[in-house]
Amino acid sequence: MMKVGVGDGDNVTLQLSSVPPGFLTSPVDRIQQPVENDASAFICPGSINPEFPQDLPCLSDSCKKCLCSVPPPKISDLLDDEDLLYTLRLKLDPAHYTVKNWKNFASRWGMSYDELMMLEQRTHGSAYLSPTQEFLFRYSQKPVTELTKLCQFYQRIDVLRLLQQWMENDWPSRWKQVH
Repeated sequence: MMKVGVGDGDNVTLQLSSVPPGFLTSPVDRIQQPVENDASAFICPGSINPEFPQDLPCLSDSCKKCLCSVPPPKISDLLDDEDLLYTLRLKLDPAHYTVKNWKNFASRWGMSYDELMMLEQRTHGSAYLSPTQEFLFRYSQKPVTELTKLCQFYQRIDVLRLLQQWMENDWPSRWKQVH
């Protein structure tokens, strides 16, 4: 039983046996329902359980208002961009003794001297195989941010700028096309 004041000191007794315990808590303790047109009401299709029906349209402007942030790219994502990979190969494949290249990056990530030599021999003179591409493929699950840290460490600002530009401009649009 609960007594509720109606006004002028009159109380009305209500039967609340069907209401679960804790239902009438203070507004601070309650879970708030989203307000209509509230940005939190938008759901990103990529975050929906795969068993959920896929034919539900994304709310308004096909995900432009989707608040899901673009995840940080992994090296595997970078390997899918042929133009970027080509440019990285041009910058990191050459074996100049004064310029830090793929060997420095790969050894910093743990490749042994023997592995580096084997990779160099296998790709030497090949127009199709790139030591940069091979070493990136080996570490494809690392985030691109780790590669940018190597660029900073070895002072390869040219490669760093290329990666930063790709992460800021190309990666978000590529991710949205797929998701």
